[in-house]
Amino acid sequence: MDANQPKQEHLLALKVMRLTKPTLFTNIPVTCEERDLPGNLLNQLMKDDPSTVKGAETLMLGEMLTLPQNFGNIFLGETFSSYISVHNDSNQVVKDILVKADLQTSSQRLNLSASSAAVAELKSDCCIDDVIHHEVKEIGTHILVCAVSYTTQTGEKMYFRKFFKFQVLKPLDVKTKFYNAETDEVFLEAQIQNITTSPMFMEKVSLEPSIMYNVAELNTVNKAGESVSTFGSRTYLQPMDTRQYLYCLKPKQEFAEKAGVIKGVTVIGKLDIVWKTNLGERGRLQTSQLQRMAPGYGDVRLSLETIPDTVNLEEPFDITCKITNCSSERTMDLVLEMCNTNSIHWCGVSGRQLGKLHPSSSLHLALTLLSSVQGLQVRDITV
Repeated sequence: MDANQPKQEHLLALKVMRLTKPTLFTNIPVTCEERDLPGNLLNQLMKDDPSTVKGAETLMLGEMLTLPQNFGNIFLGETFSSYISVHNDSNQVVKDILVKADLQTSSQRLNLSASSAAVAELKSDCCIDDVIHHEVKEIGTHILVCAVSYTTQTGEKMYFRKFFKFQVLKPLDVKTKFYNAETDEVFLEAQIQNITTSPMFMEKVSLEPSIMYNVAELNTVNKAGESVSTFGSRTYLQPMDTRQYLYCLKPKQEFAEKAGVIKGVTVIGKLDIVWKTNLGERGRLQTSQLQRMAPGYGDVRLSLETIPDTVNLEEPFDITCKITNCSSERTMDLVLEMCNTNSIHWCGVSGRQLGKLHPSSSLHLALTLLSSVQGLQVRDITV
């Protein structure tokens, strides 16, 4: 083709529009006092304005809906929806029309077209419409590539593409903290911050535990026999606000008996977060597998199974200890040594043999003590 020849105009026109929900119409109230020059004119105009709320004309928020005026923001976890229309602007019939929509991210290219079949023909002033949906799972630049190919009446094959670039933003900032209890329980604190510019309704924040744990949510209180959220009945999260969620993970029975297995577990589970914004737009995020620092127990671990909250002065009381061999290879010979203090005294024989403890096994030991001083006491046990 000669470079000086004019570029051939296409017979088809492509339009791409993002599908979003409308927003509530806002107006700027303009009023004055009756003694001012306009008198009651401005107040009357606001009352006659159909976009204002009757009886509350000075409020900026109205009852009418307005269509989006721009592309808007797209956040990670939301569903991107777009309307694609190919219109025949010519006065001739176009054949074999194929519309393809791909979404290019930094890591992959996805085909979003509802159908891969070509349309046999498209008459003049007719159009082909398609709606695409995609749950956004990556942050950063996204490019919607729309390609149209067709054949003219003369048999010439035509092809053109259009590119639409948009950014995907991060809606939430999630931080986690782990607390390892002596009883093999793990407490997870999840701090969730809304970093968007609009309020969020937190529909669900749950923890999906790993295969070795059961989880209990600690975000409700019992009132009159019903579980009530600690955040109230309307769990809205305002922009830049942070909320703390707490969970308790307990090892399942079959794993709790294997001290060596629980000792090395670092994967706890993942958070599942669901929210809604504005007029019900839904978003969902799942974190990657959360990992904790495995506690270091050493070869032998001793934990208190039962101990009374309060005891009487100079009266014996019983406690139960659990001794675990955390080694996976060595059998241990255990000796119990009792050391008295000025306030706590042992009732029993010190230096006695407890026998052999095989790898990854435990034994329970009942002991008796006596307190000679009032107040909070601390007691050391050496195995």
